[in-house]
Amino acid sequence: MNPAGQAWLLGAVAAGAVAAMFWIAPIPQDPAYHDFADRRFLCGTANFWNVVSNLSFVLIGAFGLARLRSLPAGAPRLPYLVFCAGIVFVGLGSAYYHYAPSTPALVWDRLPMTVAFMALFAMVLGDRVSERLGAQLLWPLIAGGVASIGYWYWTELQGRGDLRVYGLVQFLPMVLIPLMLLTGKGRLSSPWLWGTLGTYALSKVAEYYDRGIYAAGSLLSGHSIKHLLASLAVLWVVVAVLRFRPSPWA
Repeated sequence: MNPAGQAWLLGAVAAGAVAAMFWIAPIPQDPAYHDFADRRFLCGTANFWNVVSNLSFVLIGAFGLARLRSLPAGAPRLPYLVFCAGIVFVGLGSAYYHYAPSTPALVWDRLPMTVAFMALFAMVLGDRVSERLGAQLLWPLIAGGVASIGYWYWTELQGRGDLRVYGLVQFLPMVLIPLMLLTGKGRLSSPWLWGTLGTYALSKVAEYYDRGIYAAGSLLSGHSIKHLLASLAVLWVVVAVLRFRPSPWA
């Protein structure tokens, strides 16, 4: 697709998503969200597996940071750095939340997650649409992601919780990134980015079936498996950047 057509398509989808966000009613945080299937107390740690499974984020984020100096020439170093650092804090924040789940603690789970999401979005935007645009939007996107968490928590404190903006920040990139991969050529490894999207989708399925997976006799609950799958999705992003090529490919 030519650049103008690609820009119109992405803009139309984004505008439609924003309009839909304002169309639907505010979405409060479900109190039952904190009621996870696996509450086992092991090794002196409450909710042991939901806490410890977050170590995978810390390890993969740290691995990505350790490979920063060996990135190929021209690779998106700054968004990659922000992404990997954000992932380390995802692991720490999520472990903190799962140790004693509550809405205030959930802030520290979701805050670094939005930073990582926005850094990944800016990275793919710079690769598939415009390198300049991706660089210009990196910090505004991150600021918007952080603001979405601030807005959500403020509305919870007011007794009228509203997750709509946070939902937009989390899920709109998961729609726009496939469109960018389909409509533009870039230098980030496409198969690994598709792997990221597919593995992340599987992680959401595991999260949805948290209780069913645990009740089936699994060692881990669906939510713990979600952490492991989501961290694999992160690893595929790291590999995609490490396989950055000097010339564009589909």
